[in-house]
Amino acid sequence: MKLRDLIACAMFTALICVISPYGLTVGLIPITLATFAVYLSAAVLGWKWGTAAVLVYLALGAAGMPVFSNFGAGFAKIAGPTGGYLIGYLPCALIAGLFADKYGKLWAYGAGMLAGTAVLYLLGTAWYSLVSAVPFGKALAVCVLPFLPGDGIKMALASLAAVKLRPLCKKLTDEARA
Repeated sequence: MKLRDLIACAMFTALICVISPYGLTVGLIPITLATFAVYLSAAVLGWKWGTAAVLVYLALGAAGMPVFSNFGAGFAKIAGPTGGYLIGYLPCALIAGLFADKYGKLWAYGAGMLAGTAVLYLLGTAWYSLVSAVPFGKALAVCVLPFLPGDGIKMALASLAAVKLRPLCKKLTDEARA
């Protein structure tokens, strides 16, 4: 573990914390830039540090810092109807980061984000369905379908940004190690 890796992780944790609370609530699920920040963290930092950044974000929110959507915080938010989506950020970052680490290409960033988002949606929707006593199909219609276009745009933008930022971040880390 190098100081530069910790600093990069802290910077991306801060990015997630800063942009995630702002959102637009449409129905029951808010539209935020949290997924964009998760995607970007995973694609730039890779599976280990990208997932660590998300884990620290979740820990800060669970501890009471108002970093969740609409400046929510606390364990109750994680245990609530939309908490499965928060927890789903972890496998999303892990999967997206694995693709980024293994292939390091634009297509891999998008493919990893897409695969990670599928797991995120599955976990979040299953949790929402369970907590809210809503059939899974209806939960999909409410919690996933309206967000597909926006998440597709976020994946595309995060992938394009990662093409430039990942090599830069790697270069800075490698220079610090030399």
